[in-house]
Amino acid sequence: MSLNDFDALLVLSFGGPEGVDEVVPFLENVTRGRGIPRERLEVVGEHYFHFDGISPINGQNREIIANIEAELARKGYDLPVYFGNRNWHPLAADTARQIAADGHKTVLVFATSAWGGYSACRQYDEDIQAMREIVPELEFTKLWQFYSHPTFIQLNAAPLRHAWVNANQQDTKVLFTAHSVPTAADKVAGGPDDSHLYSRQVAEAARLIAEAAEIPDYEVVWQSRSGNPATPWLEPDVVDRTEELAREGFNAIICVPVGFITDHMEVIWDLDTELQQACDERGVTLTRTPTVGLTPEFASMIVEIAENIADETVPPSLSTITVSGCTVNGAPCAPACCQISRQ
Repeated sequence: MSLNDFDALLVLSFGGPEGVDEVVPFLENVTRGRGIPRERLEVVGEHYFHFDGISPINGQNREIIANIEAELARKGYDLPVYFGNRNWHPLAADTARQIAADGHKTVLVFATSAWGGYSACRQYDEDIQAMREIVPELEFTKLWQFYSHPTFIQLNAAPLRHAWVNANQQDTKVLFTAHSVPTAADKVAGGPDDSHLYSRQVAEAARLIAEAAEIPDYEVVWQSRSGNPATPWLEPDVVDRTEELAREGFNAIICVPVGFITDHMEVIWDLDTELQQACDERGVTLTRTPTVGLTPEFASMIVEIAENIADETVPPSLSTITVSGCTVNGAPCAPACCQISRQ
């Protein structure tokens, strides 16, 4: 097979509001089935209201799509690129109907997450299955995870190396941060190799990036937790750990948002606002390295992974920890893969 044997590529993402009136309905979609009252959602939506109700994620995904389209054209592929979300417009179900209406049958899917685990991978598989049920004539093939792809590692390592070389290294700590999840969601089913898959992959990406950037010492921290305070989540929190480091005598932090491919809300609020404020209050200099998803090189990586799938070859990985994706025939992962353990 070749990439020309596929009809379309779908960029599948989380979604975000693009106006004040959309914030609460968006959050209702995100929290569907949890019984969270509207008044609580209005409080949760404070971050979005701070930015006039506009999440940057949709605009950033459109920029990723433009970059992918440019790379496809550069390589001579005539492959239309579509955009669908789980939680807000354009909704994945509507996009699937449009793909079918346009006469396409075989669809590659790029989920905007580098990771395994329930929230980062399994839910996208569920989105794909829902689209199959809505438009059964479409065949979907999901691209492989890319947390350990050489391009992803180098794109993150280059700005980190630059920041480290220009830092007072003795007084500086490097923190890799990713979205926290409940510890129950991190301990997934599917066998011993999948246990704690998400946190293991984040730790492995941090190791690979630090090694490539020649960073001798670093830590992995977490951010953006929500929900019941009594529920255990992955720790330590990035702000809490930064405050501890300030008390330990560190006066500079280099923060690497490895868990995020673009500067969406969890980056511009949790890091650029809350973490920055905590650093300012304690006299700590914060250097936040850029996310890498809007670079042409990132789009080139996505197209290369699509070519690997078309060629029936496994994309390159610098890790021995699980990297997965759907088969060329569109079969999903094993039924138990990345389901939350109930033990």
